[in-house]
Amino acid sequence: MRRRHHFHIDHAGHSVSATVETGRRVDVEILVDGKETGHGTTHHDRPVTVQVQLPTDPPMAVSVRATPGPGVPRCLLEAPDAVPQVMSPRRY
Repeated sequence: MRRRHHFHIDHAGHSVSATVETGRRVDVEILVDGKETGHGTTHHDRPVTVQVQLPTDPPMAVSVRATPGPGVPRCLLEAPDAVPQVMSPRRY
């Protein structure tokens, strides 16, 4: 059975959201300021990292690491020269 989990964080003045759809195949969709900018897939509980860019001047490359399990999925925002930040779960 597939289930959707939503995560969000604000970073460098931009909104970063992740949707993790769990199941046999895991789909991860990343939105930056409401626009889809990245997508990744994995299987079962294997983590996946999706690279995206924030529309700063110059653009800033960041990545979202999604860990689908075991248990409840988790997402981290990884930015250069910064400690990885836990993305807050959201109910939709």
